[in-house]
Amino acid sequence: MSHTAQNQGLIRDYELPTPEPDTPFRPRKPYRFGTLCATVDNPDQKDQHGSSSVPIYQTATFKGIDGQYDYTRSGNPTRSHLEHHIAKISSAGHAFAVSSGMAALDVILRLLKPGDEVIAGDDLYGGTNRLLTYLKTHGGVIVHHVDATNPVNLHAHIKSGKTAMVLLESPTNPLLKVADLATIAAQVKERAPDALVVVDNTMMSPYLQRPLEYGADIVYDSATKYLSGHHDLMAGIITCNRDDLAKQIAFVINAIGNALTPFDCFLLLRGVKTLAIRMDRQQTSAMAVATMLDRLGFKVHYPGLANHPGRDVHERNADGYGAVLSFTTGDKALSERIVGATRLWGISVSFGCVNSLISMPCVMSHASIDPAVRAERGLPEDLIRLCVGIEDPVDLIDDLEHALLEAGAITVSAGADQHQFVRATVPRGGVTISRAVEKLAYNELPARKREDREWFVSAPGKVILFGEHAVVHGVTAIAAAVGLRCYGLSSPRHDGKIALRFIDLGNFSHEWVLDDLPWDAVTSIGVGDPHPDALDQRLVDAIQQRGLPANIDQNLQAKAAAIAFLYLYMVMTHGGERPSFSFAVRSTLPVGAGLGSSASFSTCVATALLLLHQRISMPPLPEPSRTPDEQAHDPGHVHVSHEGRRALPRQIAEEVNHWAFIAEKILHGNPSGVDNSVAVFGGALAYTRPGFGRKSGMEAIQGFKSFRFLLTDSRVPRDTKKLVAGVTAKKLAEPAVVEGILDAIQSISNEARRALGDAELPRDALLSALASLITENHAHLVTLGVSHPVLEAIRTQTAAEPYCLSTKLTGAGGGGCAVTLVPDNVKESILAALTTALTSSGFHPYLTSVGGSGLGILSPYDPANYTSSGPLTVGNSDQRSSLREAFEIKGVEELTAWAEQRGRWLYV
Repeated sequence: MSHTAQNQGLIRDYELPTPEPDTPFRPRKPYRFGTLCATVDNPDQKDQHGSSSVPIYQTATFKGIDGQYDYTRSGNPTRSHLEHHIAKISSAGHAFAVSSGMAALDVILRLLKPGDEVIAGDDLYGGTNRLLTYLKTHGGVIVHHVDATNPVNLHAHIKSGKTAMVLLESPTNPLLKVADLATIAAQVKERAPDALVVVDNTMMSPYLQRPLEYGADIVYDSATKYLSGHHDLMAGIITCNRDDLAKQIAFVINAIGNALTPFDCFLLLRGVKTLAIRMDRQQTSAMAVATMLDRLGFKVHYPGLANHPGRDVHERNADGYGAVLSFTTGDKALSERIVGATRLWGISVSFGCVNSLISMPCVMSHASIDPAVRAERGLPEDLIRLCVGIEDPVDLIDDLEHALLEAGAITVSAGADQHQFVRATVPRGGVTISRAVEKLAYNELPARKREDREWFVSAPGKVILFGEHAVVHGVTAIAAAVGLRCYGLSSPRHDGKIALRFIDLGNFSHEWVLDDLPWDAVTSIGVGDPHPDALDQRLVDAIQQRGLPANIDQNLQAKAAAIAFLYLYMVMTHGGERPSFSFAVRSTLPVGAGLGSSASFSTCVATALLLLHQRISMPPLPEPSRTPDEQAHDPGHVHVSHEGRRALPRQIAEEVNHWAFIAEKILHGNPSGVDNSVAVFGGALAYTRPGFGRKSGMEAIQGFKSFRFLLTDSRVPRDTKKLVAGVTAKKLAEPAVVEGILDAIQSISNEARRALGDAELPRDALLSALASLITENHAHLVTLGVSHPVLEAIRTQTAAEPYCLSTKLTGAGGGGCAVTLVPDNVKESILAALTTALTSSGFHPYLTSVGGSGLGILSPYDPANYTSSGPLTVGNSDQRSSLREAFEIKGVEELTAWAEQRGRWLYV
């Protein structure tokens, strides 16, 4: 793929223009690209003095009235030489040089008119995104952002007569996503013949990729980057083959006056001469750096790696992999330390120069993109971008390794001659111990005691009382636990297998032989070590490809849940022990209704697996009460019973919450952490997302009082991602309106937070205030466009006489659930009539409490809790305890009461 024989195996001849030979008897082959770059020759503009370097015509005007040039804004000989040369190496009929890459895009976008629609990628350079947003807001242009890695994603937006332009990058900056340029260009021309396909080719340069050859109409480059190569000028290049487009582009450039100056044209010509030799060195070094980081275990984005999802497509598009790569560390602070610890890598925006650069896009080149939009498009905050220069690759890798070591990202593996990606140190007992040494120590632990008991766990769902949708944009959300819960039961089997049963997800059931799981893809997490912030995508992919039953795609909810379960099971495994058990899950929560059913599931799975892998242990029983004994000088002791509340210590809760959040990432990609925190800790909390200028994080609302709520499942499915994207789009289109709504919702959250935490506020006053705030919050959500006719029908029904109750949507809206506050003075007969009326209307109401306990574990100290016929016995894999049998056959309506009757539950 590279232009070096080492990477490509051959050197390609380019079918590009070559100066004619002096004799017709021995025709010459076309020059190769490196020769074309170094040969600046314009047959139509021979220098009168035969200079070997194009002169700088540093003049504003030209004398005479019949000459080719009159005013440098309109044309200049130095610029003409440059444009001819760029067209030659770009397979283009026309080329134009302007003052910057963004100036080039500005010229191209001026071909649009109000009402035109543009389809653009979802991983664009920050400046491109900023200019498109401006045109969308002020120019009447409609912009659709899509994931262009799959051409099918564009089909829904390609409309003949409406789609005016498709704007692509490949590979993208900074995630190195790859688009199939030829396929997309062909499909666009078939569906919308008048649409222009425009490609930003800056990441590749004409040396590695010439999109005009694949059907693009216009290609532009920031010539500040590879074409110049030295970061000593600003320039942009536009190329095309169509004469009509060239005429329009030339008119715009002349009219607005952003053509490149003569001196900068001279510098750019000089830089282009060495493009091929620079790029060969840079991409060879980039491959070495990418391979090193990939070997250490980082998630690396580089199309030259065999595991890059777009490698095959890129190899069809381009003649090399380029010299930009990016990687994630799993922790933003760690990434910042790595960037700050480099010496040879310069901390700077931009790329493409002879010097190597390092940056964090989310705080530098892409900082202008709204944090919510960045999160929606999957741009990690911990992403590091590397732009490889022409320095010796040995020095570059050595400097990067020193930075990784200094930052604490890697350490030298004990007794080995290679680096291993582990956190370098961890404080333990006041002493700092090498994590690599710790891992060796863990391997020396004696075999763990076999787990011969069942574990019964549960966790609540959640309801967003205030702030849904606005939370994505930095507004505080108020969330609380609901009385509806998810339950998980593990039963030992000791036959080298694990089994899952999701009774409420199409009664999914499957059994795995442990040795058949993809253990080769696992990087285990040591006991006491946190899971990195980023998922191990290699393991996720391995589970999807090699660890699931063939027919699971018929049940996508069960598929996602199984992946989350297997991922946690495998990364928690330590000391060579692989527990064998069956795990069944039941829920009284409606699945997919926006009530945190996935988070309560994740909490149950995390808790059971932590117990089975013996990564947490139950606290000892508190000392019982005893009477004073004067003779023994014993004052006695009083044990205060909390009925199981506050029995699980915070250390257990925090460990479960950490792993539940990892499971949520598998299920949802970019969760806020609110749902799993409520599922673990119960009660209520306020959450503010970081990156919006407010104090961020989660904070428990102390003194929160339990309330009755009616949760009504509309039974209408919702598309959370689409609804969130719709609010973001509305914010971009009407920033003043949406910002006003967000400020109003923040005021509601502030009021609710103060009221809920005020222990002295009379309950009647609190309920009245909450009812008013619920009505107010819902009105703003309607304005944001996230309600649904069924939700409005529920609101109308609950507000009518004789009920007169306050209702709002919760979660994403667009269907899902509505929440209705039930004051203390509502008669049971009235409430029964309302639930009957809602059920008759096709809805599913649930009367529950809000603000109750979080994670619960059925006490293991009394064996009778787990069986009704004496202590549990263990035999062959087919034996089922009476608890498991009853658990799997109980109806949903009787499950909660049955679980509570098993015995004392211990809660956080």
